[in-house]
Amino acid sequence: MKLFLKNTLLTILAVMGFVNVQAQESTKKRIDGIVGIVGNYVVLDSDIDNTFIQAKATGYDTSKFSRCELLGTLLENKLFSHQAIQDSIVVTDDEINGMMDSQIDRMVEQAGSIDNVVKYYNKKNYEEFRGYFFDIMKENQLASRMQEKLTSDVKITPEEIRQFYNNIPKDSLPMIGDQIELSEIVMKPVVTKEERQAVIDKLNEIRQDILDGSSFASKVYVYSEDKGSLQTGGFFSLDKKSQFVKEFKDTAFSLKEGEISKPFETEFGYHIILLERIVGKNLEVRHILMSPKPSQESLDKAQKDLDDLRIRILNKEITFADAARQYSQQKETKQSGGIITDKNGDTRFELNRMEDRIMYSMVSNLKVGEISPTTQVADGNNTQYRIIQVTNKIPQHVADFSNDYMQIRSVALRSKQNEVVAKWISDTVDDTFIQINDEYQNCTFKSNWLKK
Repeated sequence: MKLFLKNTLLTILAVMGFVNVQAQESTKKRIDGIVGIVGNYVVLDSDIDNTFIQAKATGYDTSKFSRCELLGTLLENKLFSHQAIQDSIVVTDDEINGMMDSQIDRMVEQAGSIDNVVKYYNKKNYEEFRGYFFDIMKENQLASRMQEKLTSDVKITPEEIRQFYNNIPKDSLPMIGDQIELSEIVMKPVVTKEERQAVIDKLNEIRQDILDGSSFASKVYVYSEDKGSLQTGGFFSLDKKSQFVKEFKDTAFSLKEGEISKPFETEFGYHIILLERIVGKNLEVRHILMSPKPSQESLDKAQKDLDDLRIRILNKEITFADAARQYSQQKETKQSGGIITDKNGDTRFELNRMEDRIMYSMVSNLKVGEISPTTQVADGNNTQYRIIQVTNKIPQHVADFSNDYMQIRSVALRSKQNEVVAKWISDTVDDTFIQINDEYQNCTFKSNWLKK
């Protein structure tokens, strides 16, 4: 099965939400019996039906996989969730409720009303639907975190990448779409000491309110600018390996249970943290983020400064790379002369797969050497101004080891991660209670679900 089915199945079932109701209603009704059991989890016949419907509505060719394959993938997700509980992986109710609120809002937007959503899932009322949806979301998160735990330490060497590439038949090498290489210059408006102090004072006021008995989570919903954790009341779990900035981790690990930090600064703004609980090596924390806002005068000046610099570059008074090194305020790209890379360090972006739609609109019509107009963009909760130069374009081509190394590395790493997960499934199936309905006893599964 495709990686899509392994890693996002429950998301398709529940998170993708309210799609293609007519398709579901026209599907032949089946008796909704239990077709599989993994540990304390069950797979229903309707789960397989719904997966077909949601996968088709999402654009996948459902003729390429069978009910047996879908059952196998569902069983894998149940196994991940079951083992996550055995390994004491924590997913809190607050986290799930926050995620649910966000997803239900999107469902309502698509369906027109919450009543339509409840009817779609064939539940008696909103409370029954929410309980059902909560269980699915929690199971999905447990499965996801178990897979992250299994693959987080998987590394790949250059020699393994070379061998992976050489093992691909030459007539099966993938096509790489049109690619583009880019450089940027960023100007950020100046924030005054008074504007910074105003945020610190406000966070101190919020902190005192909480110490006097107010709910931290309620303050998050009113004041925090961290949209990523807003739906969970500012809650998340972290350990010393977590991908958080140093100042944040240092502050979190300096706290005692129940203690609230004083305001402190990171590159994202100012925070306060509540350490709710220490669970082994993990910290369960809540935080509030607020960032000082520049004045309109400061915004206008940043835009004008970048406009003037762009004109100097166009007049060949200074090169784009030198201007980036001297004037850009984006520390990640400044020293390289503005060269933009993805999270894997690759300088090439496949044009039609750009996730940043603002960047796409800035560069899609530019020729090599041309520079975009100054554009206002958001950096988290902050405003900044950006110009981008197209430094190279690479036409569509067959994947080549030297020229497309980073893309090949990503595919090779995913393949190695899948092998680790497959071996774990094989080993874990033997030690887990599993039962498969007679109807599916003749299936050919990749894993030994039938324990023959």
